[in-house]
Amino acid sequence: MSATAQPTSPHVMNTYGRLPIALSHGQGCRVWDTAGKAYLDGLGGIAVNTLGHNHPELVPALQDQLTKLIHSSNYYHVTGQEQLATKLTEISGLTNAFFCCTGLEANEAALKLARKYGHDKGIERPEIVVYEAAFHGRSIATLSATGNPKVQAGFGPLVEGFIRVPLNDIEALKKATEGNPNVVAVFFETIQGEGGINPMRWEYLKQVRQLCDERDWLMMIDEVQCGMGRTGKWFAHQWAGIKPDVMPLAKGLGSGVPIGAVVAGPKAANIFGPGNHGTTFGGNPLAMRAGVETIRIMEEHKLLENAATVGAHLKAALERELGGLPGVKEIRGQGLMIGIELDRPCGVILNRACDAGLLLSVTADKVIRLVPPLILSIAEADEIVAILAPIVKAFLSEPAPQ
Repeated sequence: MSATAQPTSPHVMNTYGRLPIALSHGQGCRVWDTAGKAYLDGLGGIAVNTLGHNHPELVPALQDQLTKLIHSSNYYHVTGQEQLATKLTEISGLTNAFFCCTGLEANEAALKLARKYGHDKGIERPEIVVYEAAFHGRSIATLSATGNPKVQAGFGPLVEGFIRVPLNDIEALKKATEGNPNVVAVFFETIQGEGGINPMRWEYLKQVRQLCDERDWLMMIDEVQCGMGRTGKWFAHQWAGIKPDVMPLAKGLGSGVPIGAVVAGPKAANIFGPGNHGTTFGGNPLAMRAGVETIRIMEEHKLLENAATVGAHLKAALERELGGLPGVKEIRGQGLMIGIELDRPCGVILNRACDAGLLLSVTADKVIRLVPPLILSIAEADEIVAILAPIVKAFLSEPAPQ
């Protein structure tokens, strides 16, 4: 990269390993950096930019809202909250919603719901089942629920009350909880994002739903990354034909405007009362308008169908180019949430793809993650493959680090 494309941020706290570019503007599935170089966006702001960049319907709606109200606080009714909550309950089959600003906050709210659910049943020390390789956030509670020792290191003591089990093993779940009267909930991602695009099997989801019903637990499904149409249905768990009791959302819900939500079913809808939970910025009029407009545009432009169709095309093309190559362990995911697992750490691919004009991420050390905007076209999917496949092949031809 040229020296002009290497900005620095000396007064910003050093919490991210950043690429040496700063983005200036975007259009559709493309962005440009401050030096004028163009990139195909295969990351979508980490599964956030549902409608891509500078969407011709979203931007005017947000501009309109800016002239009315940006923030009012939750001392008052916010009409957009009821509009968005109505839509979320309609597409999920659940009951009501609480609005916040981030996925972390949504997951914190879910954990609080589970604990209060337990206390309301007379359980003094409620326990929640969580999963290996999970990622639920970086606050102390969500960090404790996360299954990654690297991100937990240096932040102990962690919050107690979590039981960790492996994915897709119903017998392990039963064994870990057998005879324990303190268990109140099972908490998981339908498809783990940061953990490496690891899906829960549909049959397993049905088994967990049955177990939660039998034992009177809350089934809490973190759809922060895999929800909002990314897999070709509104929420990834819907492929299994089940409903959760608690569902945190964020990322793609506002197409880039910070927004989080916890959608609850009948079992959890009335656990919180006034004073039990709250937020200053959550549910503000601008964020609510972003959520309402995002869903409207997704419906009108059939973006669920697009995610399913283009995602299947992208995955098939990656399989043709990379499947079966020595060093490629698996290509997995659904819709426009795809992971390519290699047999070695591949962080350098992040930089090489960026140099070649493609934005993506590497997660869990060895998994190339693609979560582009849901407006991605077949032609753009083919372009992703045309850029990425040679990079992966060249990387795998190099000697593996010992």
